[in-house]
Amino acid sequence: MCSKLRFLMGRLRFWLQFYGNGNAHNLFAILPKRNVLAGESPFGRVWVRFMTSSKRVQDRSREKRVQELEVATEKWKIASKVIFLMEVLKGEQDMIMTVRSLEQYRRQINLPKQHKISDFIRKSPKLFELYKDQRGVLWCGLTEQGEDLLEEHEKLLEENADKAAEHVTRCLMMSVDKKLPLDKIVHFRRDFGLPLDFRINWVHKFPQHFKVGKLGDGEEYLELVSWNPAWAITELEKKTLGITEECDHKPGMLSLAFPMKFPPSYKKMYRYRGKIEHFQKRSYLSPYADAHGLEAGSKEFDKRAIAVMHELLSFTLEKRLVTDHLTHFRREFVMPQKLMRIFLKHCGIFYVSERGKRFSVFLTEGYEGAELIEKCPLIFWKEKLLKFTGYRGRKRDIPTYSDTLDMEEKELLESGSGDEDLRVGFEKDDDDDGVVTDDDDEMDIGEVNDAYEENSKV
Repeated sequence: MCSKLRFLMGRLRFWLQFYGNGNAHNLFAILPKRNVLAGESPFGRVWVRFMTSSKRVQDRSREKRVQELEVATEKWKIASKVIFLMEVLKGEQDMIMTVRSLEQYRRQINLPKQHKISDFIRKSPKLFELYKDQRGVLWCGLTEQGEDLLEEHEKLLEENADKAAEHVTRCLMMSVDKKLPLDKIVHFRRDFGLPLDFRINWVHKFPQHFKVGKLGDGEEYLELVSWNPAWAITELEKKTLGITEECDHKPGMLSLAFPMKFPPSYKKMYRYRGKIEHFQKRSYLSPYADAHGLEAGSKEFDKRAIAVMHELLSFTLEKRLVTDHLTHFRREFVMPQKLMRIFLKHCGIFYVSERGKRFSVFLTEGYEGAELIEKCPLIFWKEKLLKFTGYRGRKRDIPTYSDTLDMEEKELLESGSGDEDLRVGFEKDDDDDGVVTDDDDEMDIGEVNDAYEENSKV
């Protein structure tokens, strides 16, 4: 122990000399920003940085973990990775591409360095086919079944266009300025069932609902054209009150209770039954009402934010969103900075699947076990796609976070037969289940830790 301490102090002296005795603070200026504390020792002042890890975050929420929803998370992520590769091939001439060119998409499908993308492709022989040309170059294309599935998907997207346009319009109606940047809406493309040409063609097909504008810096945004009172009725109002369409509906204060499903292992709900009942009876402003003047941090402000997130999740195909995607809309939807605190505090309404750097939030009322209660044709198509990949979900205990590869990916990459079923395990998945762009924010891990600390007693 003493030898290690002498070694560390020696390294510290070296860096102090390197940066100069008068500029010792420069040493810490180049380090990542962390919580830094100073303490006295026989060798002088010693700086200590406390590191935070996702593993600690996972351990804190163990009693709130819902195994069935973790199963659902894995199912949708596997489907998203396969769909992503199919969309990449669809964008190529003759829908073929060299395997070497596909290597650039490793991050999007969360493929570790030690594995080849060809190994991943070989595990879905009913969808993808590999072949070599005369020069020995390996190419990838879609099988006849894969092409048929893509055609079917395109037809379903066309049939879903009106519903998707309604949901996009309702998002504009909820926004404080009745406009949203296209760069932000694109994060919801797959969640809302929007096509690949969303930005190029799709947004111009509904001029009666919205139009594309451009700011001085060239940023494009979508702006509401006309207010539809019938669409200003929340999904909760429709289910609770049976309201469908009212031409003269005016959004205002609501006093509706949110459906709740608590994790089976979460026993503290009985202790806080009174607080839960008080929360459910509290009035709040409709997501479609004017939110100007709401005081940030107030109980009314937070409950309206819950209503907004409930509405957004209700629009999605899977009743699930990546939490980072919600953080993009904090200003536009007048939501609090610390969204994770809201999700964790109200674990009966929302469930956070905490896997890797990017977490997913579920609307608990949308699921019965691991199955979606209401399935649209696009969801049935995804489930059909999973059958072509050989995926077979299996309920099993879900271990805590670790740095090893997901078990389903191990079997995807290491198993010898391409037709074997994939049995799913749960460990690390550091990537999103869609296209990752440079402007994709990641929820600050410090925010997540703070949220857990503040809600550990609830």
